[in-house]
Amino acid sequence: MLDISGSLTQLIDAENKAERLFLEIENRNIIHSGKTEKEINNEIYSLAFDLFGIKKYWHKRIVRSGANTLFPYDENPKNLLVEEDDILFIDFGPIFDEWEADYGRTYVIGQDPSKHRLVRDIEKAWHNANIFYHSKKDISGKELYSYCCNLAKEMGWEFGGSIAGHLIGHFPHEKLEKEDKTNYIHPKNPINMNAPDRNGNVRHWILEIHFVDKKLKIGGFFEQLLIKK
Repeated sequence: MLDISGSLTQLIDAENKAERLFLEIENRNIIHSGKTEKEINNEIYSLAFDLFGIKKYWHKRIVRSGANTLFPYDENPKNLLVEEDDILFIDFGPIFDEWEADYGRTYVIGQDPSKHRLVRDIEKAWHNANIFYHSKKDISGKELYSYCCNLAKEMGWEFGGSIAGHLIGHFPHEKLEKEDKTNYIHPKNPINMNAPDRNGNVRHWILEIHFVDKKLKIGGFFEQLLIKK
């Protein structure tokens, strides 16, 4: 298999820039109560432009708080005001020099122990799933998705998404047709994730963990490039 044009190196570089953006979001205290999700979204968009000149994103920019954290990517819930003692996650797909990043993190405003436990658990689950993936020479999207769902259950949560990740690459990468489950970490994807694409090139993946508690009406999201840590 060929990893053309140092694609993994470029993807890691794009993710490192996304990480810098998210750190600056915290440093500038952009996330706090009294703002709407849309206001925070727009502030992050402006910050990304100021830092990196970014105007282009390969998927919709997501900021969700409160009960909206229960919703998976495809939903478009109403714009909420961020409350005191709230939970909020950000999912952005910025494009750096035509290379895609996809980065997601969850933040807690206040001291609610359940919300803080959720933030810890999604990060731990991501790293556990990453280790599991790299322990296998052959692993299907179906197998990894099932593993992530089991992690959620073991930790006392429910897996909140219909997928646990997707392909990533040079923009625009192969269009992620929803009907083609082989592009996703999905329960109906039996294909080996380590198999090359149709041109014989290495495929690279994003792993996303979305845990929810429907009774508490909270969800947490953690997402980044699926590489050895």
